[in-house]
Amino acid sequence: MTPEPSPSVAARAARLLGWTPTAWRPVVGGYTAAARYVASSGSERAFVKVATTPLTATQLRAEGVVYQRLTGAFMPGLIGWEDDEVEPILAIEDLSDARWPPPWDRPAVDRVLEQLEKVHASPVTLRAFSEAHGPASEGWAAVAATPEPFLSLGLTSREWLFQALPRLIEAEANCPTEGSSVTHFDLRSDNICLPGSGAKFIDWAAASLGDPDLDLGFWLPSLCFEGGPPPDELLPDAPQIAAFVSGYFAAHAGLPIIPNAPFVRRVQQEQLSTALPWVARALKLGDL
Repeated sequence: MTPEPSPSVAARAARLLGWTPTAWRPVVGGYTAAARYVASSGSERAFVKVATTPLTATQLRAEGVVYQRLTGAFMPGLIGWEDDEVEPILAIEDLSDARWPPPWDRPAVDRVLEQLEKVHASPVTLRAFSEAHGPASEGWAAVAATPEPFLSLGLTSREWLFQALPRLIEAEANCPTEGSSVTHFDLRSDNICLPGSGAKFIDWAAASLGDPDLDLGFWLPSLCFEGGPPPDELLPDAPQIAAFVSGYFAAHAGLPIIPNAPFVRRVQQEQLSTALPWVARALKLGDL
């Protein structure tokens, strides 16, 4: 659990908030080393995120840009943002009292889909997909070059993999990634909450302009893993997206644990466990 912020960080946060917190509750969760708190004083409350490493500083700067450009009922309200060479700070609306799925039911899924459409329709300029996420070559092509980390997960046989790889690589290569829609690209239940109405998305560090169906496609494996509908029910006839999404998780889920983010590989394995059957159905690749 993250301790209370240093006096200098607490003072900077107070300037951002416009009031002085009397209590700092560390927030458990998140998959990076950023420090997270709910700061409170009387009826005032805010969620405060502080960078703790060079990587989290880069990520928080990217998120700060999004909060300064994008607003809507689908995201928390921005309270304050302060850049810093070492410890940027972001303060946003606290959503602790909202419902955080799972479990999922169809009305909850529909609320997310409705708000996601509004995200995708937002007339805001962000960085391009390629700038935010780099070259799109770390999927099935990477698995073909180094298959052992993927095979070590035991999700399919070596024979299935090498028979399927040419079609997986081809479909993945033909998947559209660039686009003019605002996309979140880190949708999972830990980044989605359901307040009184609608849905709100947090953790916008990976946001970019891109393809809206691909953005949706990256949420669907985790939704399915948590008891929601299969991906192809919400995004039918999308073999290229299924290949791209499954390829991303296939290339990463079996890699060594990330020291400052030890739970990321587990989550990627969970998503791969539903993304792999999705792409097998979409490309008619037979039983895993």
